[in-house]
Amino acid sequence: MKKVYLILGALLIGGLVWYLFIYRFDYLVTFETKANSGTINQTIKLWNSKLDGGKIDSYEDLQHLTQTLPFNDSTHIYDWRITPLNDSTSKIKVFAKDSANSLLNKIKVPFSDTDFEKRTRKMLLDFNEKLREHLNTIKIEVIGVEEVDSIFCAYLEVKSSQFGKAGAMMKNFPLLDPYLINNGAKLNGLPIIEITKWDIQKDSLEFNFCYPVVPSDTLPVHPELKYKMIASKKAIKAIYNGNYITSDRAWYALMDYAEKNNLEVTGHPLEFFYNNPNMGGDVLNWKAEIFMPLQE
Repeated sequence: MKKVYLILGALLIGGLVWYLFIYRFDYLVTFETKANSGTINQTIKLWNSKLDGGKIDSYEDLQHLTQTLPFNDSTHIYDWRITPLNDSTSKIKVFAKDSANSLLNKIKVPFSDTDFEKRTRKMLLDFNEKLREHLNTIKIEVIGVEEVDSIFCAYLEVKSSQFGKAGAMMKNFPLLDPYLINNGAKLNGLPIIEITKWDIQKDSLEFNFCYPVVPSDTLPVHPELKYKMIASKKAIKAIYNGNYITSDRAWYALMDYAEKNNLEVTGHPLEFFYNNPNMGGDVLNWKAEIFMPLQE
């Protein structure tokens, strides 16, 4: 019996040493939400950008990132872990640590509701509310594989951040629609974005902002304006309703669909825009068709 007590005592001491001095975090918050990993990831980054001193320190993939939040008396570190549960729901685990008071927090947390725990819950409740508000303003429906017809278009080559995509479109709009029409070109379809490079880790884009036009020998000439034929291709299609600033949420839904259905995709989506954002209105009535091309 004495030997059993010694073993139990050793295990208890070992567990306590591990918890106090080896385990990296002080507190765990877990919750579920009806969103995919990409939407959650982008919402975390947008929420962080509006916090004083907030910083994303490391980024492993869509499901793992680390955030640092400075406060007057401490610095909090949040390790975000996102786990898809099904097509529409994900579990979020946030491992929280106060870098200046970690040992004290670990001693207090099992026995009392500390200021650290209260502040962490307050911050994450704020995030969850922002995520909920965002999800109420978008709708995504994945349709399946379809053929995208070939399109002849005038286009501009654009670089921007992922979040700045819609702003870059608006900035370059005058050189497409008004310029083309005023110089004799005949428009022939919806405005299009053709992504040519997407750096998921850096959230940066390179894309062609395109306006379909009727081919002609007298198309307008401008040093920044180019013409091309976008070739027909098979792609997974989604319908997106919401502000075009966040139409990339459909990209993540399409990549999830591709993974679940063993489809190889290029990672270079096409977007067709049905509405003019300058006209305003309920963003849930704005429509875009989003296509994720399959690898040939």
